[in-house]
Amino acid sequence: MKTVDLIWFNAGGGHRAAALALEQAIQDQGLPWRVRKVNLVQVLDPLGYFRRVTGMEPEEIYNRRLSTGFTLGLTQELKLLQGMIRWTHALMVQRLALHWRTTRPDLVVSLIPNFNRVLHDSLALADPAVPFVTVLTDMADHPPHFWIEPDLAQHLVCGTEYAYAQAVAAGCAPDRVYRSSGMILRPEFYTQAPIARSEERLRVGLDAATPTGLVLFGGTGSRAMKGIAARLPKTPLILMCGRNEKLAAQLRALPSQAPRVVVGFTTEVARWMQLADFFIGKPGPGSLSEAVHQGLPVIVTRNAWTMPQERWNTEWVRQHGLGVVRPSLRSISAAVDDITRNLPEYQARVRRIENRAVFEVPQILAKILEQARQPARFASRGPVSGLVESSSDHREPVAADRPAGPWYPAPFRGCPSKALPKIPKLGRAMRKERTLVAPAIVTKE
Repeated sequence: MKTVDLIWFNAGGGHRAAALALEQAIQDQGLPWRVRKVNLVQVLDPLGYFRRVTGMEPEEIYNRRLSTGFTLGLTQELKLLQGMIRWTHALMVQRLALHWRTTRPDLVVSLIPNFNRVLHDSLALADPAVPFVTVLTDMADHPPHFWIEPDLAQHLVCGTEYAYAQAVAAGCAPDRVYRSSGMILRPEFYTQAPIARSEERLRVGLDAATPTGLVLFGGTGSRAMKGIAARLPKTPLILMCGRNEKLAAQLRALPSQAPRVVVGFTTEVARWMQLADFFIGKPGPGSLSEAVHQGLPVIVTRNAWTMPQERWNTEWVRQHGLGVVRPSLRSISAAVDDITRNLPEYQARVRRIENRAVFEVPQILAKILEQARQPARFASRGPVSGLVESSSDHREPVAADRPAGPWYPAPFRGCPSKALPKIPKLGRAMRKERTLVAPAIVTKE
């Protein structure tokens, strides 16, 4: 049985959702693979230094920005992150090569940006015969070094024609670039049984006939939802707050002249979308694709606060006539009027978009696995030689395998020692730590 590793992390939630959807689709198609979901953060920092020092996971900083809506300046922060990744590249490659040698995958599938060169180089060091695939969970690349690394032996799965053209134009070998029909959606978006909309709307407190908007800003909501609700007092709304209970309470307290439903965490997003007529939210690839798949025209904004990797998504909306793109939520009322006046025309254009990516990607992966050459596996080579012995029982490294001297967790490894006193608690912990704990496959979600 082949082993397929799906690489994800919790920044934004879409990468984890794609991993779960892909795992389910592989299982549903009966492919004879052992699928492992691998959290990259927990492999690079198995001792949890970042959490111990800061009290939060690394991704939580980004996620808090999303929940507050304060995304201005993310372009500059992205460049800083990419610089840190380049700075610690060699050390992260060593860490990941040890991981691959210990766990021995037959195929590695990245569902994350920014770290694909590190993932590729570490896998090539451990065993160059193992294919490396990057499935873009964005509609477009944001070069350089975001999703596409044209000088690597990287297979790419692109969900839009634009991303495919970007890859080929960047110099990627065309036989390594694959086209799917969209973003990966959870299988339940295809298996959800039709509902009696009028009856169900009445049951949850909505009007049966009045056009209703669904407001969604990811799994933790956003403060922007309060402004939307305040500007649309006469519009029936379904407000999806995810795990943000504080936001849900604030939205319930707002006065309204139209019926509203405030929804907390739920696994029934597809069902709630069936009750709506149009979508309001940020132009994220996942939520946009879900809304369009459910037949909802969309209202999104594009401005300086829009995340750089999501700006092209608004062009996709415009090109296909799938909804309204506004520079600010201050004009949300006019956007809703536009959508509701022309609802049949927008709905007809939305229905032309057919997305079967979650069923297509497993077949693409099967083709790549079939084509992969299988020479001698996991021979010792390069600077990680001796860290892990090849054996049939996948033994854990012991003390004798560990390199001498201190080991610093990514992203802090590679930092000059003089920089460490600036963060004293972290510096002391890192200087004292001299044990390298072997990473294990992480399925914690």
